[in-house]
Amino acid sequence: MSADTTLTCRDCGQAFTFSSGEQDFYASRGFSEPSRCPDCRAAHKSRREGGSSYGSGGYGSSYGGSRGPREMFSATCSSCGQEAQVPFQPSGDKPVYCSTCFEKQRGGANRSGGGRYGGRNRY
Repeated sequence: MSADTTLTCRDCGQAFTFSSGEQDFYASRGFSEPSRCPDCRAAHKSRREGGSSYGSGGYGSSYGGSRGPREMFSATCSSCGQEAQVPFQPSGDKPVYCSTCFEKQRGGANRSGGGRYGGRNRY
Protein backbone atom coordinates (compact mmCIF):
# COMPACT_ATOMS: atom_id res chain seq x y z
CA MET A 1 0.00 0.00 0.00
CA SER A 2 1.27 3.46 -0.91
CA ALA A 3 1.74 6.36 1.46
CA ASP A 4 -0.35 9.52 1.17
CA THR A 5 1.16 12.03 -1.24
CA THR A 6 0.80 15.80 -1.36
CA LEU A 7 0.15 17.21 -4.83
CA THR A 8 -0.30 20.76 -6.11
CA CYS A 9 -3.46 21.69 -8.02
CA ARG A 10 -2.75 23.00 -11.52
CA ASP A 11 -5.77 25.34 -11.39
CA CYS A 12 -5.69 26.97 -7.95
CA GLY A 13 -2.13 26.14 -6.87
CA GLN A 14 -3.25 24.73 -3.51
CA ALA A 15 -1.69 21.60 -2.04
CA PHE A 16 -4.01 18.60 -1.65
CA THR A 17 -3.59 15.08 -0.35
CA PHE A 18 -3.68 12.15 -2.75
CA SER A 19 -4.45 9.39 -0.25
CA SER A 20 -3.13 5.86 -0.49
CA GLY A 21 -6.68 4.61 -1.05
CA GLU A 22 -7.15 7.03 -3.93
CA GLN A 23 -3.79 5.99 -5.36
CA ASP A 24 -4.84 2.33 -5.29
CA PHE A 25 -8.17 3.19 -6.93
CA TYR A 26 -6.52 5.28 -9.67
CA ALA A 27 -3.92 2.54 -10.30
CA SER A 28 -6.59 -0.17 -10.53
CA ARG A 29 -8.38 1.85 -13.22
CA GLY A 30 -5.21 2.76 -15.10
CA PHE A 31 -5.61 6.47 -14.32
CA SER A 32 -2.69 8.81 -13.81
CA GLU A 33 -2.55 10.89 -10.64
CA PRO A 34 -4.94 13.85 -10.55
CA SER A 35 -3.66 17.28 -11.52
CA ARG A 36 -6.52 19.15 -9.83
CA CYS A 37 -7.66 19.26 -6.20
CA PRO A 38 -11.10 17.77 -5.45
CA ASP A 39 -12.80 21.20 -5.51
CA CYS A 40 -11.27 22.19 -8.87
CA ARG A 41 -12.00 18.71 -10.26
CA ALA A 42 -15.68 19.12 -9.34
CA ALA A 43 -15.78 22.64 -10.82
CA HIS A 44 -14.08 21.44 -14.02
CA LYS A 45 -16.49 18.51 -14.34
CA SER A 46 -19.47 20.82 -13.80
CA ARG A 47 -18.25 23.25 -16.49
CA ARG A 48 -17.50 20.39 -18.88
CA GLU A 49 -20.92 18.78 -18.45
CA GLY A 50 -22.74 22.09 -18.62
CA GLY A 51 -21.04 23.03 -21.88
CA SER A 52 -21.70 19.88 -23.86
CA SER A 53 -24.85 18.97 -25.71
CA TYR A 54 -25.26 15.88 -23.56
CA GLY A 55 -24.16 17.36 -20.28
CA SER A 56 -26.99 19.77 -19.83
CA GLY A 57 -29.28 17.00 -18.67
CA GLY A 58 -29.85 15.32 -21.94
CA TYR A 59 -29.58 11.62 -22.63
CA GLY A 60 -26.65 9.81 -21.16
CA SER A 61 -25.35 12.37 -18.74
CA SER A 62 -27.89 13.30 -16.16
CA TYR A 63 -25.78 12.02 -13.27
CA GLY A 64 -27.52 14.08 -10.63
CA GLY A 65 -27.11 17.31 -12.58
CA SER A 66 -30.03 19.62 -13.04
CA ARG A 67 -31.50 20.37 -16.42
CA GLY A 68 -31.67 24.01 -17.41
CA PRO A 69 -34.74 25.52 -19.01
CA ARG A 70 -35.63 23.86 -22.28
CA GLU A 71 -35.44 26.02 -25.38
CA MET A 72 -38.81 26.20 -27.10
CA PHE A 73 -39.60 27.21 -30.69
CA SER A 74 -42.72 28.77 -32.19
CA ALA A 75 -44.56 26.89 -34.92
CA THR A 76 -47.98 26.85 -36.54
CA CYS A 77 -50.04 23.75 -35.78
CA SER A 78 -50.54 21.71 -38.96
CA SER A 79 -54.01 20.70 -37.82
CA CYS A 80 -55.76 23.71 -36.27
CA GLY A 81 -53.49 26.59 -37.37
CA GLN A 82 -52.91 27.86 -33.82
CA GLU A 83 -49.44 28.93 -32.67
CA ALA A 84 -47.66 26.16 -30.80
CA GLN A 85 -44.50 26.01 -28.70
CA VAL A 86 -42.40 22.93 -29.43
CA PRO A 87 -39.08 21.70 -27.96
CA PHE A 88 -37.38 21.35 -31.37
CA GLN A 89 -36.61 23.53 -34.38
CA PRO A 90 -39.30 22.71 -36.96
CA SER A 91 -37.71 21.85 -40.30
CA GLY A 92 -40.84 22.26 -42.43
CA ASP A 93 -40.77 18.75 -43.91
CA LYS A 94 -42.97 17.15 -41.21
CA PRO A 95 -46.23 18.29 -39.61
CA VAL A 96 -46.04 20.08 -36.25
CA TYR A 97 -48.97 19.95 -33.84
CA CYS A 98 -50.01 21.96 -30.79
CA SER A 99 -50.32 19.90 -27.63
CA THR A 100 -54.10 19.46 -28.05
CA CYS A 101 -53.88 18.24 -31.65
CA PHE A 102 -50.84 16.12 -30.83
CA GLU A 103 -52.85 14.27 -28.18
CA LYS A 104 -55.70 13.78 -30.67
CA GLN A 105 -53.26 12.42 -33.29
CA ARG A 106 -51.60 10.18 -30.74
CA GLY A 107 -54.93 8.90 -29.41
CA GLY A 108 -56.24 8.10 -32.89
CA ALA A 109 -53.14 6.15 -33.85
CA ASN A 110 -53.15 4.21 -30.63
CA ARG A 111 -56.44 2.28 -30.85
CA SER A 112 -54.83 -1.09 -31.54
CA GLY A 113 -54.21 -1.98 -27.92
CA GLY A 114 -53.24 1.12 -26.02
CA GLY A 115 -49.96 1.69 -24.37
CA ARG A 116 -47.18 3.95 -25.45
CA TYR A 117 -46.15 1.82 -28.42
CA GLY A 118 -49.52 0.98 -29.93
CA GLY A 119 -49.93 -2.27 -28.03
CA ARG A 120 -46.58 -3.74 -29.10
CA ASN A 121 -43.91 -4.40 -26.54
CA ARG A 122 -40.50 -3.04 -27.41
CA TYR A 123 -38.49 -5.09 -24.94
